[in-house]
Formats: sequence, C-alpha cells, structure tokens
Amino acid sequence: MHTPTLLSFIPLLTLSISAPLGPLKRAVSAICPSYTIINTRGTGEPQGPSSGFRTMNTNSLSSLTGGKIYNTVYPAGFDQNSQAGTADIVRKVTTTLQTSPQECFILEGYSQGAQATVNAMSQLTGANFDAVKGVFLIGNPAHKAGLACNVDNNGGTTTKNVNGLSAGNGGGVPSNWIAKTLDVCIFADGVCDTTHGLGINAQHLQYPNDAATQRLGTGYVVKQLGGS
Repeated sequence: MHTPTLLSFIPLLTLSISAPLGPLKRAVSAICPSYTIINTRGTGEPQGPSSGFRTMNTNSLSSLTGGKIYNTVYPAGFDQNSQAGTADIVRKVTTTLQTSPQECFILEGYSQGAQATVNAMSQLTGANFDAVKGVFLIGNPAHKAGLACNVDNNGGTTTKNVNGLSAGNGGGVPSNWIAKTLDVCIFADGVCDTTHGLGINAQHLQYPNDAATQRLGTGYVVKQLGGS
C-alpha cells in the first residue's frame, strides 16, 4: 500500500461522524463487565481515534457499561511501517491484564491499522488471546481470500474470495483467530479487494460514513462482549 494518494483524502477520513444509529439498550455484560476497545487508525489519520470506528464505538459504549477506548500510539505514516502499532497493541493488552486480569478487549483496525492488528495476533497467546473477545477489521491490506471471517459491509460474501495488497506476503488472520474476527472489505476497495479495485479509492474511504459498516460493527462488538 505504498501510495501517496491518501493524503488528498485526509479531510474525508476526519469528517465528523453522524449520531448513533438508533437507540440502544444500556446493559451490563456478565461476561465482560469491564472492557477496552483498542482502536488502531489508518494511514494519515492523526493520533487519536480512527474515523472508521467512531459511530460504532459510540453505539457500543452506549449499549454496554464498563467500556473505554484506547487509541493505539504509532505514526500511521505513509511508509506503511506499522511495527510500532503492533507493539503498542500487544503492550496494552499485556500490561492491562497484569493489573486487571479480568479485562476484556476488542481489537479494531482500519487500513494500515488493520495490518498492525493482524500482525499483533500471533503475539497474543495464552491469557492474552483469551482476553480478546473480538476483532473488527476494515479495509485490511492483509485480507486473505477464502477465510470464514471475510465479509463485505453488509455481512455478505462478495469479498470473501479476494486478496488485499499484502496478502501475498504470507500474512492474513491466523487460523486460531478466524472464529473471533470479522475482516470487513467493501466490494472494490482496492486495498483489501485487489480483484475489483485499485489502491486507495472511494470505496476504501467509505467505511467511516457507511451506515452498513457501522451497524455491522456495533452488533458484532456488543455480541462478542456478551451483550444482547
């Protein structure tokens, strides 16, 4: 994903996101009364929350008590070096469990942030693996064809059998993580669907304002955390 064209779209990535998608019942999860959503932003987004998850995270926090957001600290630069992001994800899970061993986690990654998240998975083992209840990826360059976790923004199969830009590097969601991951790729997003799209295009920038993506993410996060 070595393309500078995202720079011209940064304003789109940082647009204010619409209000939560309808009323949600606030509840306490017996499984995860305390949880952290680790949010890893995409290339060019400023340090802080990724635009790709603002609406779904607002909805999730409104639905289930006990939640907090952690924004992964890393450059998210155009050189696509996401190693610092991967290290920070692993550090956050590991250190939190040292003091709060019952904490639950949701991992989220957009674009380069999805790559950083995928790379962190193999480093999260044992209790760290068990504490992560779900992973929600959008516009993932490591999207690997044929995996059961692959869905489009409507939860369908139009992008199940396509590869992302970095899928040929041997990455992709590890087999033991597939059951608790949704790897969301909008049809023709050229970062995660190189069969029908080319690079950073309109589809790749669609997720933040796409109601279907935000609904899918909200429902998935709440379900994985033990909500109804």
